[in-house]
Formats: sequence, structure tokens, C-alpha cells
Amino acid sequence: MSRSVTFAALILSCLSALTAVAEAVSWPWYPTGPGDVCKLIAASVSSASEVYYPNATSYDFDNYHFASSSSQLSECSVEPGTAEDVAAIIKIVGATRTPFAIKSGGHNTNPNFSSTTGVQIALTRLNNISIDPTAQTATIGAGLIYDEVYAALEEHDVMILGSRATGIGVGGFILGGGYSFLSNEYGLTVDTVRAFELVLPNGTISAVTDTSDPDLFWALKGGHNNFGIVTQFTMDTFPIGQVWGGSVMLPTTDYDAVKNATLHFWNNAADPKADVMVGFTAAQNQTLIEVDLFYDGPAPPEGLFDGFMDIPDAAQNMSAMTVRSYLSMVQSAGTNATAGMRGYFDTVSITDLSSSFFDAVLNETTYWYRTLASEVPDVVVHYDVEPFLQNVYSHASADSSAWPPRRDQHFTPMLIYYGWTSPNNDELINQVMQQSSRTLTELAIGEGQDVSNTPLYNNYALYSNPVESMYGDSLGRLRQVRARYDPWRIMDLAGGWKF
Repeated sequence: MSRSVTFAALILSCLSALTAVAEAVSWPWYPTGPGDVCKLIAASVSSASEVYYPNATSYDFDNYHFASSSSQLSECSVEPGTAEDVAAIIKIVGATRTPFAIKSGGHNTNPNFSSTTGVQIALTRLNNISIDPTAQTATIGAGLIYDEVYAALEEHDVMILGSRATGIGVGGFILGGGYSFLSNEYGLTVDTVRAFELVLPNGTISAVTDTSDPDLFWALKGGHNNFGIVTQFTMDTFPIGQVWGGSVMLPTTDYDAVKNATLHFWNNAADPKADVMVGFTAAQNQTLIEVDLFYDGPAPPEGLFDGFMDIPDAAQNMSAMTVRSYLSMVQSAGTNATAGMRGYFDTVSITDLSSSFFDAVLNETTYWYRTLASEVPDVVVHYDVEPFLQNVYSHASADSSAWPPRRDQHFTPMLIYYGWTSPNNDELINQVMQQSSRTLTELAIGEGQDVSNTPLYNNYALYSNPVESMYGDSLGRLRQVRARYDPWRIMDLAGGWKF
């Protein structure tokens, strides 16, 4: 069947929806733009859903993003309350070729990835949480943020793999891969998905599993929003109790001690219950080192974190490293301190962590802050080193997910973040971040690291990166799955990584 014929079939499938609302919008009537499409959606969805327009509080919430540079003023926002209403919405925007966006938590810093000037679909009402202790799974709605999920699951002494920062939506995080405090122990978040409830571009609601459709199941594990709208996830759960850890800020006078402790962990740690993040932040004419330590248990084994805990300034802040709930651990770092600023993420994948590379990360932080501070006086520059264990990708088979496209080598992602306030600086910051990531990549290659063939983490990557740098050999198969389920390219109307 030709693409034109199948697209015609999609249009015909929407005629019943158009007819059903004819009286509500005064027939004869045809949608001539996003505003009319909003009216059609409002007349088509059930009472479980709602459409909002500018000046409504819910409209503002639906369009809000962590980075203001990712927010746009949509024609309207819609909060679907059921998968059936999501189906009605996607058929309408598809048939009318109306730009739309899908927002879970709104932490993606790439412009247009989860925002639009057309129809903003905010999944906030898809907030169901259910636990199956026999199957050891939890089913969660795609509109939840992880804080809500963690709070609910802790009451049952179980946990799923998810974000290490507060305020992150489950939808985009899971569909991109997902690194967790528990990843060394259990793998990536996509390694723990049992099923997706997916609304396909033609409006069909499908339960996608490894047995129902292995190709689509594989593609959804890292392939983002290219195959429809996911409305809920069924995930493996794992036992959880009190954990140990926290976040401490240190002066750069402690740099050598922090570097030595981080390199020791990278080269020697083997305990899968442990996780470490080390970051450098330059802002307000100072540079600080943030150390995040985690252990899945009430106390780490003796000696595991001594390199960090023996630092005098860390010892003075021992109260930050304590026994706590998992949710408390996630909320202990000030990751929302820059909420509302403009901002971009980017990343570099590295296969080794040397003393010289660690020095270069600090140098990039301080150099670009000093360079930008006179022109962008409010700039925040942040670089993270995330030393995951060597076997973090061994919890799933090599061909189990679209991302990462390879699991035969160890690599670890870096998070690069810049924040600022004026839109006049957007292009400058983009160029600086591209230059900085190239500098670190070239340094790693010069040290003999095989990073030219190492995938970038798509949930961190700046929008100017090509999809080949993230998906590599997965791209061919992803494009085949995309062609089978969305030959009309409806999901191109929504932003994001496109194949």
C-alpha cells in the first residue's frame, strides 16, 4: 500500500471525529489553524481531560519548563486524562498537520523538544501509580515526576530506577535511556521496562512488550517520541530501605583531594551499591566542587568513600552524608537552583578518566566562566563527572535497547550545563558549549580513548548534535520501525530527536 493511500486512510479515520463535533462548532466548519484545532480537541475529548488557553493558570503550568529557553506560548494546552483521549488528540493533530509537543516534567533544555506554538500536550493527569508485589513491578503514568513515584514506592519498600535529580518527569527520562543511583546495581532505566502503553500515530492504543512486538519494544527503549505517545510504563521494582549519602559543596582548595578520591573510585570501585558524582560550578565569581555520594544501604563498607570523607572540608560537613530515604537523597542536591533561567545541557562520553582529563574539566569550567562573565554577567557554568562502574551496561544484552547502541565497551557520560537569563546570549552559549565539548572530546581522543565511536547520552545532548552521534548502528533499525508505525511522519510535528 502506498504512503499516500495510508495517509488518506488516516484522514478518513478522523472524519467521524470531525462529524461528531460539527454541531458544537457550527457546521459547516473546517479547522484553519491551531486555534480551530484546539476547539476541535476540546469538543472531542472526555470530561477526564481539559483544554486551556492563555491567561489560565493551568495553561501557564503546562507550558512551563525548567529552562525558560525551552518554554513557548502555545495556541492552547491540553491535559489528557485517558489514553483514549490521547488517541483522539493525536488523530486530530495528525489529520490537520498541526504542530504539537508532548511534555512530561519539562526538564529538557533543547528548544522545541517538548514545547510548541501549536498544541501543547501536558501529560500531568496521567499520574496513576500501581504496584504488583507478585510480579515485582510498578505501573506509572507518563505525566508523573520521579519525586511523586519515589514517595509512593517507598511506602512499600520498593523502588524503580529513575532520575538522580528532583523534579524530573518520568516520560522523557525513560524514553531516553536513564541513569540512576541504582544503575551500577541493576542497569539503565530502559533495562527495567516490562511494558509500554503506547498511543500510535493512527490512534491505536497498544500494550507493547518484548513478546507482543519486539522491534517496537526495542525502539521505545531509548528512541524517544518517534513512535507515538507513551501514556504509562510498567517497570521492574527492587527492594529499598534506608540509603546513605548526600551532597556537599567544597572549595577548590580541596581540588587535588577530590580528584584523587574520584580517580581511586573510578579505578578500584567494584561495589555495585555505590555511586559517585563530582561536579564543578562557576557562578557569582566563585567556583565550587559538588560531591554526591550514594550507597544503597544504611552505611557504606569501611574504606569505600574514605578518599572523599577524609577531606577536611567534607568532614566538617558530615551532616550532609547521612542515613536517609531514597527520596531525601534525590532531593538533597540543589539541582533546581537555576530553575527559570535559560539553559542548555550537553555531554561528552568518555571511556577513561585520567588526572589530566579531570584537570581539563575544571579548566573548562573556570575558563569559560571567566570568558563569558563580562558579556553574560549572570552566567552559570557547570560540568559533571559521573564515574559509573565498568560493568554498568552488562545488566542487559547487547541488542536489548535502541540506546545505547553498543554495550561492548565501557563509557560514562558527562553532564555539561550552562545557565543565563537573556535570549540575546542563546547563540553565543550554544557556540561555546559546542567548542568546549569538542575540546574535551579531542583531549580524550589524544589520550587514546575511543570516544569517536562512543554514543552520546541523548538526554544530555545539545540539540546541535547529529542523531548519528547518539544512535550509531541503531539508526537503520530505528528508521525501519518508524516507517512501519508512522509512515505519515506525524511525530515529526512534535520536536525531539528525529530519525
